Amino acid sequence: MTDQQEWGSPLERKGRLTAVLVLATLVSAFGSSFQYGYNVAVVNSPSPFMKAFYNSTYMERYGTPMEAEMLSLLWSLSVAVYPLGGLLGSLMVAPLVNKLGRKGTLLFNNIFSIVPAVMMGVSETVGSYEIIIMARVLVGICAGLSSNVVPMYLGELSPKNLRGAIGIVPQLFITIGILSAQVLGIRKILGNSTGWPLMLGLTGIPAVVELLLLPLFPESPRYLLIQRRDDTTARKALQQLRGWEEVDEELSEMRLENQSEQAEGQLSVVSLLSQSSLRWQLTSVIIMNMGQQLSGVNAIYYYADSIYASAGVQENHIQFVTVGTGAVNVFMTIAAVFIVEAAGRRLLLLIGFGICCAACVLLTIALKFQDSVSWMPYVSIACVIIYVMGHAIGPSPIPYVVTTEMFRQSSRPAAFMVAGSVHWLSNFTVGLVFPFLERGLGPYSFIIFSVICLATLIYIWMVVQETKNKTFLEVSQMFAKKNKVEIKLGYGDEPLKGSEVEPEGIVNNTAF
Repeated sequence: MTDQQEWGSPLERKGRLTAVLVLATLVSAFGSSFQYGYNVAVVNSPSPFMKAFYNSTYMERYGTPMEAEMLSLLWSLSVAVYPLGGLLGSLMVAPLVNKLGRKGTLLFNNIFSIVPAVMMGVSETVGSYEIIIMARVLVGICAGLSSNVVPMYLGELSPKNLRGAIGIVPQLFITIGILSAQVLGIRKILGNSTGWPLMLGLTGIPAVVELLLLPLFPESPRYLLIQRRDDTTARKALQQLRGWEEVDEELSEMRLENQSEQAEGQLSVVSLLSQSSLRWQLTSVIIMNMGQQLSGVNAIYYYADSIYASAGVQENHIQFVTVGTGAVNVFMTIAAVFIVEAAGRRLLLLIGFGICCAACVLLTIALKFQDSVSWMPYVSIACVIIYVMGHAIGPSPIPYVVTTEMFRQSSRPAAFMVAGSVHWLSNFTVGLVFPFLERGLGPYSFIIFSVICLATLIYIWMVVQETKNKTFLEVSQMFAKKNKVEIKLGYGDEPLKGSEVEPEGIVNNTAF
């Protein structure tokens, strides 16, 4: 193969959706990401019956009803330990993916789903609400690992022209998980006094499916080649994923990426924070993850039921409207899968945060005049739906995609560890602070969220560059100028297509 054919030729193949790539994506997203979404929403609908179980169990033990404050504390704990478990899971990402691999970590992670599923399923039988709280910590760890490892795994499996679309699939399955919990939580299905233990225990089914099927699919070729130094298995995995034998060009790109960062070794979180070559990437990922969670998405869902009630929706019908909102979320995430490669990551982030900002401002106005203007409750419902649509096309799915693309192999696990920690800490903070904000500011609390959306939008506009259809090394080269560093490729290597690199192998720092 000539140099021109390998690096710059018009004959370069575009990646395609092979059966192996599609099935690996669906199995890992269903087995892991689905559970994250399912366990976010699973306790919402049956909460009155679960609280009644907490109270009756306490009564059986001590012969007196549980005090309201105690019940409130235990229930808050049952909900709050989930994001805290997510934080613990995020802190486990880097050591696990470096030791076990991406696929190996996902298989190991099923422990944190199957065990708590059994615990929650038998909690009523054994008469223990403590088991539920412990199980919520464990499924939180499962969610913390899966929310970071699945995007990393799929990002490394995907060809560069499909990486955005495939990278959104985990978020799609998170929304499907939320919707599934909302549907199963309908009173006539499982959201009742007898069905809630089964509803909580069903989270183990996707884990069993993943445990049985994921071993049939390849490990990340980048992990095999760069971290395990296993050229033969990496080539075989890449051939399976691409559906053709000739994968030398992609392997060469991986080797070039490896050579460019050999001096760095596998970065820890501490060394990642001190790397000047990654300063803007890390800052961007932190701000996008904070913006994603602090933009008010959980507060919108918190307010939704009261908004629907004020618009005249009967109490027993609110659950169906909630399911409708979940369906909108799924539909818009599907739309994002199909438009991300054409529109790009940056544009979807800007549009998404812009829509969320405007919806929060309008919702504040609508809630303020809800009692005095007869048609204003319908404006409130429209604002909720528009907000959900905006969040689903940009702020929800894109940060995971961009985190994969902004970092090379040595820094990616530590970067996901930081991003995941910020994600879950921000999630926990909103859950903790919003009830006080709502009590003190009422509808004006959404102004705070609109300001956060606007600030995140401005940062993305000024700093974040487009990463679609670029190799991981090309993305690093884009950020090199902003970070005022050079990326050295080493002597004797062929230059990367599309970058102005000296033949000797030193990246020209001004060539961007």
